[in-house]
Amino acid sequence: MAEGQIEGDDGVNRRRQPARTRSRTAARVGAVQALFQSEQGGESAESVIDQFVRHRLGELPGTGGYEEGRVPDADVRLFGRIVRTAVLEQDRLDLMLVEVLPEEWPLGRLDPVLRALLRAAGGELTMPDGPPGRVVINEYLDVAHGFFSGDEPRMVNGLLNALGRRLRPADFDAAPIRDAAPDPVAPDLIEPEHTAPDPSDP
Repeated sequence: MAEGQIEGDDGVNRRRQPARTRSRTAARVGAVQALFQSEQGGESAESVIDQFVRHRLGELPGTGGYEEGRVPDADVRLFGRIVRTAVLEQDRLDLMLVEVLPEEWPLGRLDPVLRALLRAAGGELTMPDGPPGRVVINEYLDVAHGFFSGDEPRMVNGLLNALGRRLRPADFDAAPIRDAAPDPVAPDLIEPEHTAPDPSDP
């Protein structure tokens, strides 16, 4: 797998190619990548933050930015805050995600890139001094379109709207609104279920 790519459970190597390189958007891209790396490698938030600040954030002269596995022009302070908050709030966020996900979509079997994105967005939604909830959701939809080319952004929209109404109710319409059920999940968003081999098989 080439540097700068993230391999999902469907075997697809995803390379972030955003339409815009705003510093705060770039920070969110980096946060998703860092949370993915932290979960996959069993590394602490601080260890991953340190690695990204030293080696991944900012564009090196003569390189292609995102194309070279880096995150150019990132707001380093926001990046670190999102990663730390997402990890600190992960248990609470995961419980909320389990509540808004249909029963047939277990959180632990979602594509890990998608899981990292949902946690990053959820972490930012818990920040009382952050941007309005709808702005946060739109930003992560932008990020989702960079990582995924299928139905995932539409799924992210439904899940984050449901999550946002729980975490930032004042940012949404005052009238009671039922949580929109996310669109049916594509098979490649869920890891194949692993079963123990039958001991009677030769």
